[in-house]
Amino acid sequence: MLHRVRHGERTSLPPLLIVHGLFGSARNWGAIAKRISDSRAVVAVDMRNHANSPFADSHTYADMAQDLAEVIEAEGTAMDVAGHSMGGKAAMVLALTRPKLVNRLVVADIAPVAYDHSQTKYIQAMRALSLDGLSTRAEANARFTPLVPEAPVRAFLLQSLDLKVSPPRWRLNLDVLQREMDAITGWPEDDGYTPFTGPTLFLSGGDSDYVRAEHRPAIKTLFPNARMAKMPGAGHWLHAEKPRDFENTLRVFLN
Repeated sequence: MLHRVRHGERTSLPPLLIVHGLFGSARNWGAIAKRISDSRAVVAVDMRNHANSPFADSHTYADMAQDLAEVIEAEGTAMDVAGHSMGGKAAMVLALTRPKLVNRLVVADIAPVAYDHSQTKYIQAMRALSLDGLSTRAEANARFTPLVPEAPVRAFLLQSLDLKVSPPRWRLNLDVLQREMDAITGWPEDDGYTPFTGPTLFLSGGDSDYVRAEHRPAIKTLFPNARMAKMPGAGHWLHAEKPRDFENTLRVFLN
């Protein structure tokens, strides 16, 4: 079972399941989850091979969708589901294969298509970071800067570095994530998918190129009732760049 972080108590509104993206964790969503929990229960998960969830030998979207199904079944009720990037694809596969478990679906800055970019360079950077004698976040940041010059990406990745253990370690299954990168950036085509007809929102960053006009046919084929919206001034990590705007959009759509 995936590691879960709970916020708030059950109300008349369906509980919300939050599914993070590649190299993320439930902790990344703490502020948004806590605020939304003023009106409903919120459950954020660590995906397999991430953070406090079990490490596994595979990392396919079928695997991840089944993991999410087990969480929802353990909660005992269908849930609203919001997923970002890799988590958005996992949430889509869940909705397409187990639709009775999903009330409303929010897909953040990803489409049901294969992408040709790879995040392997960040895995290589994490492998290259010298962990010898590392004890502070500031020192880790200084050592990591030549490897990952982009400050926001560097700060995001360093959230997965555990400095409380000796020696420090990455709370990511780097071997499996690197081996499965083509599956992670791809999309599992399946003729057996049943289109998900529930309310669905594809929310993308206005400055991101992950969800493009040419993706609309694929989206509407699988999610015929999908609505699409862009968040001005936000890139791929829109929930981190514009947390209040993201939260408000979630509230409006889910309520």
